[in-house]
Amino acid sequence: MSKNTALTEHHIALGAKMVPFAGFNMPVQYSGINDEHETVRTGVGVFDVSHMGEFIIKGEKALDLLQKVSSNDVAKLYDGKVQYGYLPNEDGGIVDDFLTYRIDEQTYFLVVNASNIDKDWDWISKYNTYGVEMKNISDQTSLFAVQGPKAADALQSLTDIELAPMEYYTFQKGTFAGVDNVLVSATGYTGAGGFEIYVANEHAQQVWDAIFAAGAEYGIKPIGLGARDTLRLEMGFCLYGNDIDDTTSPLAGGLGWVTKFTKDFVNSANLKAEKEAGVKQKLVGFEMIDRGIPRHDYEIVDAEGNKIGRVTSGTQSPTLKKSIGLGYVDAAFAKEGTEIYVSIRNQAVKAVVKKPPFVK
Repeated sequence: MSKNTALTEHHIALGAKMVPFAGFNMPVQYSGINDEHETVRTGVGVFDVSHMGEFIIKGEKALDLLQKVSSNDVAKLYDGKVQYGYLPNEDGGIVDDFLTYRIDEQTYFLVVNASNIDKDWDWISKYNTYGVEMKNISDQTSLFAVQGPKAADALQSLTDIELAPMEYYTFQKGTFAGVDNVLVSATGYTGAGGFEIYVANEHAQQVWDAIFAAGAEYGIKPIGLGARDTLRLEMGFCLYGNDIDDTTSPLAGGLGWVTKFTKDFVNSANLKAEKEAGVKQKLVGFEMIDRGIPRHDYEIVDAEGNKIGRVTSGTQSPTLKKSIGLGYVDAAFAKEGTEIYVSIRNQAVKAVVKKPPFVK
């Protein structure tokens, strides 16, 4: 049985095509993926991503707990700053990737993937020998991602927070659409710029309606998960469960940049040893040269047909009008410009390794 978000009925009324996703009943598209994708790249669109999980981690030792479970150096955060990282497991894989928001010195706000809410909660709890207060507010919290180059202009009339000057990966709390204590974050999963708005469920409809009223003159539209996937793929952003998971190495998955060996964290010694030895496979971006759409788990082969890896994500890029993908390949094939082949219905279809983002 899929769970509903605060606005599920509203999306159905808007004519959204609904699908079960990560245990929730979610809008996959409204007007169509290509149209919605274009809206976000060139204008402004709104995703209801209220299925995401939110935890509050609070107390004198909150930082100690987060330093233990996060791959990144949480001590680098200051009030109003956001950080990307992951939870390493003890077997060389990834429990989840997530965002950490520093509210103040003793209060942090974590945003985790919808499919991993319970798993992440249990994982962090397991290491909470510090007496840190933990609160799971996922079921009380709605999240709207207002994305696109016109997002700041479309939203500015709703808040005193100065949106345009906000730096990427910072946030502020304030009044938004007449609601107090709304968290407005200069983050997103599209590469198109914009904001993510966290609001209590009871104010979700009020805030959603206000966003659409304020954004009307900018051509604002609701956007589904289908376009969210094509947008994130054009940037080469990882999707948990597709490109990274419990079994994939974070170093092979390109997450070395958020793996900080300046501190001790879960499985850090093994990851450090893996880094020194060099990874056997790497997650790469690729563009199809010949026609064909790469899909999750398709084999990647060399010119002789030997298996060298697998596709983790793939789509027809609405912006480039060609197929793109992400996948793991043996390290020898990971260099940009290397020709590889994707096995599509027993045909070896030519592709070339390309460093994301695919769309600048």
